[in-house]
Amino acid sequence: MALPNAFAQYKNSKVLTASPAELTLMLYEGAIKFCNIAITAIEGKEIQKAHINIIKAQKIVEHLQVTLDMKYPVAKDFDRIYNYLLERLVDANIKKDKAVMMEVRDHLNNVRDTWKEVMRINNRERGTV
Repeated sequence: MALPNAFAQYKNSKVLTASPAELTLMLYEGAIKFCNIAITAIEGKEIQKAHINIIKAQKIVEHLQVTLDMKYPVAKDFDRIYNYLLERLVDANIKKDKAVMMEVRDHLNNVRDTWKEVMRINNRERGTV
């Protein structure tokens, strides 16, 4: 029984010691994970499970949106992206539409990959890689 507790402690430690950039990356990863679970649930006609996981993805996108620092011009672009994703998540949830969920997941993958590249470039410029 010690193993699950150790894993939970590791995950908690990982979050507590992560940089803001790493936390953002974790949020993208979480949203993608919940989209994948929702897609599988839609395929299996598990309506409640799909709903729960779409809401989880939606809450993450909402959090990403409300924590944008609007003093940076790029934040307006992210705000538009997040608005679009939230609209699509609501649509996907209402219709339990797998194609819409796959679209949202693909957009999140693209944003996550861009974020990872920005992190890599910043780390290289700081000499932390």
